[in-house]
Amino acid sequence: VQLVESGGGLAQPGGSLRLSCAASGFSFGDYAMAWVRQRPGKALEWISDINSGGGSPYYVESVKGRFTISRDNAKNTLYLQMNSLRPEDTGVYKCARGVSSTVLPGRLDEYDYWGQGSQVTVSL
Repeated sequence: VQLVESGGGLAQPGGSLRLSCAASGFSFGDYAMAWVRQRPGKALEWISDINSGGGSPYYVESVKGRFTISRDNAKNTLYLQMNSLRPEDTGVYKCARGVSSTVLPGRLDEYDYWGQGSQVTVSL
């Protein structure tokens, strides 16, 4: 199983970034996926998840209305569109594979493989 994130970088407050997670080594369309982040000095935080078929997205309250999770099962890729970025969104963003086709929202123990992460920095 391999999960490789890309698309991070530096953005100004109010700006946008789109993260991608390229998956390989497993049947991507059979598993729920999620994005998590590690902000400086804080614990790992679940951000959003999506079921295997691309439905039922869930979001942490702090990103609702600003971030959108999606997936393309034909391309084995997970996405996170991040708009209206804030300085507090700064952190390392990782994708994670769920333990089944659906997961309980917000539970980090629902995931068994993680990517290395992509740095997102929101600053002037």
